[in-house]
Amino acid sequence: MRICSSLSAKLLLIWSLLGAGVISAEESILLRPAAVFDGQEMHPDWVVLVAGNKVAASGTSTEVSAPANARTVDLPGQTLMPGMIDGHSHMFLHPYNETSWNEQVMDESLALRTARATVHARRTLEAGFTTARDLGTEGAGYADVGLKQAIDSGIIPGPRLLVATRAIVATGSYGPKRSTGLDVPQGAQEASGLEEVTRVTREQIGKGADVVKVYADYRWGKDEPSRPTFSQEELNAIVQTARAAGRPVVAHATTPEGMRRAINAGAETIEHGDEGTPEVFRLMKQKGVALCPTVAAGDSVARYRGWKKGMDPDPPAIAQKRASMKAAREAGVTFVMGGDVGVFTHGENALEMELLVNEYGFTPIQVLRQATSGNAAVFHLADRGSIRPGLLADLVSVAGDPTRDVAALRQIRFVVKDGAVVRNQP
Repeated sequence: MRICSSLSAKLLLIWSLLGAGVISAEESILLRPAAVFDGQEMHPDWVVLVAGNKVAASGTSTEVSAPANARTVDLPGQTLMPGMIDGHSHMFLHPYNETSWNEQVMDESLALRTARATVHARRTLEAGFTTARDLGTEGAGYADVGLKQAIDSGIIPGPRLLVATRAIVATGSYGPKRSTGLDVPQGAQEASGLEEVTRVTREQIGKGADVVKVYADYRWGKDEPSRPTFSQEELNAIVQTARAAGRPVVAHATTPEGMRRAINAGAETIEHGDEGTPEVFRLMKQKGVALCPTVAAGDSVARYRGWKKGMDPDPPAIAQKRASMKAAREAGVTFVMGGDVGVFTHGENALEMELLVNEYGFTPIQVLRQATSGNAAVFHLADRGSIRPGLLADLVSVAGDPTRDVAALRQIRFVVKDGAVVRNQP
């Protein structure tokens, strides 16, 4: 009975994929858009040949020779670009104006949160993001490892995931918190002392973490400002342990001292960096540490709290963010594109890019480079992020020219992942 059920399920999956118009990754496809953004520059009148799950060739129609049996897909008026890479997402969270973070962690069952995550993964892929760093399940344990396996096995659609599993926090510093003294489920794994932080780092790697996430600072009390949590020695131990296992460390850090400790320990990216100073950003530049500013998360939380954008003055947190971003840009820090989606709606990932252009002085082509070749370089993903022969055929087309109008990134028309067409909307 189990064999029959399994076979039926596989046949149903195949039938549903065929019905959705998915093209086999074994055939050659010649894509003919109006222009190609290759991860760095725009190329009018280019075509791209996909063979199997790789890009076989790119260039003008006279430079690219397609096999006689290749299927041609015309993408008139569209820009073809590498599948985008989201640098900071949370598949197991949904917007805080729907359900607070505390309630999600304490009251929503793992089954419910996993069901939501499968929908979030599909929306992410359909929004043109073929890879995502998922930086902590926020109380859902190692469920991100299973989500990644389900995507990689073709059970559900979604982006290629780099998962951080539980993330690491200093004992007593994270949440949820309750004044009753009762122990409640925590949004990350607690640890203290050199021996324990080393053990927890190894445990998360052993359970499937692709990256190790540590909270270098946080709020000890509900209404307190953020303060450093781990000592320099503890952060050093986490990074050294992760690096020995071939895993990068990313650090949640908003305070100058928390950022400084994480940078000196060897974290590869700083997430948020809200209160960063010119001195700290110069240190980041010197050490080659990238910043993922997550401006969309701060913007969304402020709006949830009643900020009427465009009518009210900027809240202090937004004003601080504008100042820190200016300092980071002046220091020449490398930026990672990632908005902390989950705080806001999955599938709206491009909100981060829109805000960076419309409110923080970036150009559309700068944020496009961040979301493709830039993120690929920072995350050591040499097989994606650009359109070049031999790289993965993770490709997206949008209506219009996103190098001139960032809003074009909302007009996703065509998505290819691993050489297979997963979205084709005229």
